[in-house]
Amino acid sequence: MMSETAESHLAPAYGRLLALLADSPHVDVFLDQVVRVAVEVVSPAVGCGMTVRRDGPAFTVAASNELAAQADEIQYGADEGPCLHALHSGQIVEVPDLRRDERWRRYREHALKLGIVSSLSLPMTIDGETLGALNLYATEPNAFADRARRRAVAFAEQGTAALAVILRQAEQALVHRQLTDAMASRSVIDQALGVVMGQQRCTATEAFALLRQASQHRNRKLRDVAAEIITQVTGETPQPASEFVVSRNHD
Repeated sequence: MMSETAESHLAPAYGRLLALLADSPHVDVFLDQVVRVAVEVVSPAVGCGMTVRRDGPAFTVAASNELAAQADEIQYGADEGPCLHALHSGQIVEVPDLRRDERWRRYREHALKLGIVSSLSLPMTIDGETLGALNLYATEPNAFADRARRRAVAFAEQGTAALAVILRQAEQALVHRQLTDAMASRSVIDQALGVVMGQQRCTATEAFALLRQASQHRNRKLRDVAAEIITQVTGETPQPASEFVVSRNHD
């Protein structure tokens, strides 16, 4: 059971989730706001990403900042890590101190270079199926012990419930198109990162920061800037990613 103090702290966040449900016209907008609110609620988290896998490889549909996006991407590239473990097992996965954690060694090496020291990955399960995982990252050890963990679990539960509502309210074709767009955006950005890394001879994290700066300076969406880079280099528009398949349960 959560204390009254913890519940009162989370109450405004629950209200914001409900407001997001009413105000967000698109699934991707809703998911983007969920990860941002999560970082505010679960201190001392410094980043949050949401991983989804449906009939294909896992990918990030929303990230609060580039650290969270890169942390997720490292796991996809290594094919291991806490968020993937949570997604596959349906269990909460906590990493108190990555410096002393021998699991997922391929992920560990690169995550530490990003400054990630602890993390908490929470499965998002709807109708008995784990559709995704909410991934919280911190730059200090034991960031998600005790009160922070309870807040994270409670917020993930509410976020999952809100996600279930928005998915059930949306028509299948609309959800399919919007989640496919989110996946396509991620694919275009990843292609542009490769181009920038080759041109600037920099790391993926540095390339992501350069893209973000260009997006802010030009007041354009990150995907549009990425698409322009790819078109300039290849002479062709970016190729779309594979479609995102959404299954529905039938009684």
